[in-house]
Formats: sequence, structure tokens, C-alpha cells
Amino acid sequence: MKLTDENISKQQALDKKQGVEKNAKQGRSSQPKPRNSADPRNEKDDTINNDLNVDKEETKANVAKGKKRKADSATEKGNASAEKLIKIQIPSTLKKQLVDDWEFITQKNMLVKLPRSHTVDDMLTKYLEIRSKKDGVMADSVGEIINGIRSYFNKALPVILLYKEERQQYHGIVSDNVSPSSVYGAEHLLRLFVKLPELLACVKIEEETLISLQQILLDFLKHLQKNQSAYFLSSYEGGTRSKDSARSKDS
Repeated sequence: MKLTDENISKQQALDKKQGVEKNAKQGRSSQPKPRNSADPRNEKDDTINNDLNVDKEETKANVAKGKKRKADSATEKGNASAEKLIKIQIPSTLKKQLVDDWEFITQKNMLVKLPRSHTVDDMLTKYLEIRSKKDGVMADSVGEIINGIRSYFNKALPVILLYKEERQQYHGIVSDNVSPSSVYGAEHLLRLFVKLPELLACVKIEEETLISLQQILLDFLKHLQKNQSAYFLSSYEGGTRSKDSARSKDS
């Protein structure tokens, strides 16, 4: 369950190419809009969609294009399985959390206060403790998947999980010896679950492993939902952009 810079780059290239194709079909009168990878509005109707699952048609297109470039029939079969099995159903209360998150940042010029009191590292460790008590013995697969989520998060955050309004904050708080998972919290981790189906479609995973992965991911989402009031912020802090705007109005 490795996420490489190459896989992320492939996903970005596919997203960009599909965006160009969609804009071409819309006609000369329509203006192409820049794609914000973490923005819930990136659905076909360009509106805030409460269902923040990955667009199934987009995922199918990505897999289909990957098949054309590969002659290995075994690889094609693996990609087809990934296309069929990668489904992460985000609970409705967490979908609303994603929309609220988007509104705070892109509409109200606010930011998540960092570092978070409950970081990604804290939440993943807590989940492992709960699973260990529940199962009696911690299965190696569970620990491996949770560590994989941490690795995915740390590599994907600066590439596809930040809104443009958050990049200045990121560069100011994350350095070479600081991992994002030790600073960011549930708000940004939840965005990863929106993008995971696309990311995992680029990785070779056996069907049995994929089923186990999906079950653990869904169970972890239930853990987030159960602790939503503790893990997620109810309000954000004023961002640099909003403060600058206030100064310009006063001058």
C-alpha cells in the first residue's frame, strides 16, 4: 500500500487531461474553471455536492485510459477489480463536515488553527488502541493499513489535499523535519478519504487485500464519526487574506 510521487503525478495528469476534455465539449462560450482537488464543488454540475464520493465516471475513465497503455492482461484485470471494489461511503454527517470545511476556507477566508489538538498521528494511534482492545490481538494487516494511511496523508497533503488559501499556512508550519500528520487533524484527514479511491486505483493491490482495506477504512470513518465533536473544529480562525482585506478597507 505504497503511495509514490509518481502515482500522485499520474493522478494529477489524468485529472488535468480530463478537465481539458470536458471544457472542450462545453463549447467556446463556456469558460474553463481551474480545478481545486480538495473542493467539494468538483462534480459535474460545478456546485457544492453533499455527496462527496469520487465521481464514478471519472474513476472509470482513469482506469480505462490506464488499460489502453498496458498490454499485460493480468494488470488490466487488477485495474478492473480496483475500479469495481474501491468504494468508500462517507457518512452523511461527515459529508456535511466536508462542505462546512470548504465554506469556512474558500467562502469565509478562514483557516484551521494549527497545530491541531488531536493530530492525525493521535487519531490513528487511538484507533489502533481501540481495535487492539476490541479484537484482543492486533492483526498485522490493520497496523499496516493504518501506517499506510499516515504515509498517504503525509505525501498527498501538500499535493492534492490543500485549498490554495491554505498553502501559505502550510509553508509556514511544516518543515523538512516536521510531518503533516503531526500538525494537521481530522479536517484534512477526511479530505484524504475523498481522494483515496482515485489514488488507490493507481496502485496494484490484490483483490483480497483491497476488500480488507475497504473494511478497515469504513471502520475508521465510523470512528471519526463517533468522535466527531472531539476531533473536528466547530469554528475556524481568521486567515491572512481576510486580515489583509480588513486593513485595505481601513486605509
